[in-house]
Amino acid sequence: MTEALKTYESTIKKKHSFHWTPKFEEEIRTDLNKTVIIPIVIKTFEKLGWDLVYQEEKNAEAKRKSGWNRWTEKIAVSFDYGKLTIKSVSLGNEVWDNGRNSKRVKLFIHAFQQIEKEYDREALAELEQDVEKSNNWDHYEIPESLPQPKTRKEPQIWIPIVGGIITALLLGFIVALLSVKGIYIIGLFEVSVAIAIGFVLKQLIKLSNYTFYDYLHYLLIGMLLMTYISNQFFQYQIILNENNFQPFSFWEFMQARLEAGLTLKKLNTGWIGLLISWILQLVITYFVGVLRLVSSLTAYQLDRVPMEVVDFALYHFVKEKTEAQVRTELSKMGWTEKQDQDEVFESIGAMQGASELNRME
Repeated sequence: MTEALKTYESTIKKKHSFHWTPKFEEEIRTDLNKTVIIPIVIKTFEKLGWDLVYQEEKNAEAKRKSGWNRWTEKIAVSFDYGKLTIKSVSLGNEVWDNGRNSKRVKLFIHAFQQIEKEYDREALAELEQDVEKSNNWDHYEIPESLPQPKTRKEPQIWIPIVGGIITALLLGFIVALLSVKGIYIIGLFEVSVAIAIGFVLKQLIKLSNYTFYDYLHYLLIGMLLMTYISNQFFQYQIILNENNFQPFSFWEFMQARLEAGLTLKKLNTGWIGLLISWILQLVITYFVGVLRLVSSLTAYQLDRVPMEVVDFALYHFVKEKTEAQVRTELSKMGWTEKQDQDEVFESIGAMQGASELNRME
């Protein structure tokens, strides 16, 4: 960001926002048409040093990083019949933004209007032509050859299943041991379990070359249930082995747990509090685990196929060729096997998935 923009930013009068997720929104009018508006919005993002995370015909989104190299706000810009709507949303766990969102919006408007003034009618016509050529991939040159497929591995679903069962049981034992020793921290351990499951699934996906999301999602759910159910069973076994108790069944152990309830700072919340804590365990672990699974799966699908091949397939789709025709074009370039072609199409889908992940608030 230029010194002039920094100076202007310091003069902006802030408007504070108090909300569960603080935000600020403002609208301006513009004479720009829908073809050139988003390229100029993106140029504004670049001038301000914000990271572009999403764009389409009438919308663009960017995220701003703080000095700690973490995203602090997401700025979304949309265009509709001469009206430009700019919205900034806080990305931290805060209820008061100290006026930061209003500063981002007003700073964007100032920078955007500066750039808008740089374009006369001739420059806008030239930009419009460039955008249309870019959208139609007219600058793309069809290569004479493409990188060839790597040695193909047949997808093996049994590898994630076996690895998932072993991981769930191991995590269940670790959580049980920590719980019995009294060092279990609610929240921290659920996130840790989710991260561990996500890491293992990432390795299992690479090892098995299995990328069907629906079944991996079911596997994740199964791992969560097995982890926390086995956690209770392992606690039962540890307590039984470490204490001179008269033998009792696992069912009796669970009944005793429910009767004892959950105690938080000397307040016994009863069996309802205990059940709620178990539900929260599953919910927290599930959402963090799904996010890790999706990001790992997306990264693997993108890395599996060279980008030159993905661009080649995308070019033919942009030119309105059918899937069968794109498969024919890939075959001409050495990508003859159906599985190899399917992996190219998965990579195209993963690009959209990566974009959606970046957009998340």
